[in-house]
Amino acid sequence: MEVILREDIQGLGYKNDTVDVKPGYGRNYLIPRGMAIIASSSNKKMIEENIRQAAHKAEKAKKDAEEIANKIGDVTLEIKTKAGEKGKIFGAITPLQVSEALAAKGHEVDRKRISFEQKIKELGEYTATLDLHKEVHHPVTIKVVAE
Repeated sequence: MEVILREDIQGLGYKNDTVDVKPGYGRNYLIPRGMAIIASSSNKKMIEENIRQAAHKAEKAKKDAEEIANKIGDVTLEIKTKAGEKGKIFGAITPLQVSEALAAKGHEVDRKRISFEQKIKELGEYTATLDLHKEVHHPVTIKVVAE
């Protein structure tokens, strides 16, 4: 089933993208929640017109995202947590903790825009990716240390 997304959905696509999904997922989840519409020819034309009109807004959003990425730069975040003797931490480091660490350094990034390559469950150095815009992804180094 082909649908047009009305908002960004992590792992599926960005707003105004046309994507193929399973019919049940589209009919029972995306469309009733207003997250997508069926990709009919009239809806595609309407979306194309909306995209054309919003092109300058999209360019401004991309510039803002690049500006945020430049401000953040090569920052290294240090997150303190409780850990066992062998370096295994209790629980895992979450995007919320990374968002709070960024906020402490003066950079506001929504926790939903932070992703990890792997779950962080041990002390050490890791990389998180900030998805600031669909074309702007910024890596941030995270050092997990024991309290």
